[in-house]
Amino acid sequence: MATTNNSLDAVLAQYEKSKQGGSSTTNKMSQEDRMKKYFAAILTDKETQGQRRVRILPTTDGTSPFKEVWYHEIQVDGKFQKFYDPGKNDNERSPLNEVYDDLRSTGKESDKKLASTYQSRKFYIVKVIDRDNEADGPKFWRFKDNYKNDGILDKIIPIWKNKGDITDANTGRDLILELTKAKTPKGALYTVIQTIMHDDPAPLSDDKEVSDSWVNEPTTWNDVYAKKPLEYLEAIAVGETPRWDSDKGGYVYGDSTSGEASFGGTTKKEVLDPQLHDEPADDMPF
Repeated sequence: MATTNNSLDAVLAQYEKSKQGGSSTTNKMSQEDRMKKYFAAILTDKETQGQRRVRILPTTDGTSPFKEVWYHEIQVDGKFQKFYDPGKNDNERSPLNEVYDDLRSTGKESDKKLASTYQSRKFYIVKVIDRDNEADGPKFWRFKDNYKNDGILDKIIPIWKNKGDITDANTGRDLILELTKAKTPKGALYTVIQTIMHDDPAPLSDDKEVSDSWVNEPTTWNDVYAKKPLEYLEAIAVGETPRWDSDKGGYVYGDSTSGEASFGGTTKKEVLDPQLHDEPADDMPF
């Protein structure tokens, strides 16, 4: 019982702290294996609404299951992608943060607006069981912190406060995600989590061996979410589009005729993310 209380206290303390403000690795897992470890609350093209059910796994040390990680969301080759921020996460050099600081330092309102597209933002990553795909074992669910206090974690915390530790392997609860489609101002469809409900208390699994294997499975979010090398971040920071070269077994860097960016007060083409503070429809783990 002590572990349950510690976990609950850790989650609530983390949540309260996050609301107050303030606060290159080579991935050896194959892309195919990584995709099986990735949970995305996204509707298919043919769905307009639906449900997804997950169970948040307890931590073995009683700490919060919600890991705070900072990512940039940058458009590369016409598509918004997430990039691990080595500055905020590891206190190391971050080329994208350098662009952000340079733009902020010009004093121009246009550059200040542009700088926001290079600013990294806080995400939460939590280890879960996808009830629709239990054979895949534990997965990782990444979602953005919401500055309006109306995000996914904001919907989960009231359940935690009212029902106790929902991650407990014996008395925890599944979360039921109600999904629907919304439109960007330009008419593009994307998935939003409208509400999060909870099921009745139930064991993580009827098979204790399975339950124990899920809880003690050693894979961490670091094994699943890719971290681009420094030279990759340097390239996209100056508007290049790195491309993978199978023959060389690495990225090729150089000016791209199709990838466009704006930085340093010089604009090639400014494209703002219509869901800068919301959940993106194309949320991939790379």
